Amino acid sequence: MVLKPNSKINLGLHVVRKRADGYHDIETVFFPLGLSDSLEITLSADGQFRFSSTGLKIPGDPATNLCVKAYELMKEHFQIPAVNIRLEKIVPIGSGLGGGSSDGAYTLTGLNELFKLGLSTAHLKAFASRLGSDCTFFIENTPSFAKGRGEQLEKIQLNLSGLYMLIVIPQVHVSTSDAYSMIQPTKPAKLLKEIVSLPVSEWKGKLVNDFEAPVCSKYPLIGQIKDLLYNKGAIYSAMSGSGSAVYGLFSEIPPVEGLFPGCFVWISKTVGSRQSAVGS
Repeated sequence: MVLKPNSKINLGLHVVRKRADGYHDIETVFFPLGLSDSLEITLSADGQFRFSSTGLKIPGDPATNLCVKAYELMKEHFQIPAVNIRLEKIVPIGSGLGGGSSDGAYTLTGLNELFKLGLSTAHLKAFASRLGSDCTFFIENTPSFAKGRGEQLEKIQLNLSGLYMLIVIPQVHVSTSDAYSMIQPTKPAKLLKEIVSLPVSEWKGKLVNDFEAPVCSKYPLIGQIKDLLYNKGAIYSAMSGSGSAVYGLFSEIPPVEGLFPGCFVWISKTVGSRQSAVGS
């Protein structure tokens, strides 16, 4: 079984409050992207579980990878055999695009399908929420207003078809914990789901990511990329999550050759339809 765990962007992000458990309550809008990793799950021939990865180097102990944690979580609750998980990492790590969360969520949905466990969407979401805050979104992969830690989701109507999405990711690693330390939680005056219901041409100055100002202050290159996207005709541009990815929405394909040396650049015509969590 080969799956394509996709990424996402945050359309606006407000840090509302710090919780007693150390996490933060946020409000944001998640929108799925076609930029994807590749995940292969096969039965193990010798009864031993294995995880391997190619592509971008994944830092840290492989045992802490969310694909591994997803398998362990399912094995804890169901009598499933050992598998081989091979991940080709394409979505840049630490970019704010949720690639690792998506890998974990797709492992859950893949195991559910491979072993015909019959888990409902609600059950898969419950398991995903135990892996990480963003993981729940990738079970259904449809534009959603998110609150709580990001696991409380409400589907919204948001179709960006006809526009082009340009993602630029500089070689800058933004620590999520550092980003949160620069934020003073504040309840927003207007819900983001109301702002994104406006025409995209009205988002600038209204659709705000609380992380953007302090992160750009510490890493000026991120702000410079955003300014350049506007200079090249973006209708709207912002940083995604806690960074470092910056995205721009364009009515026409923007010229990008030679503009972003050393950066990861991805462009696609946007869609408003649901991404598939199990490759079907």
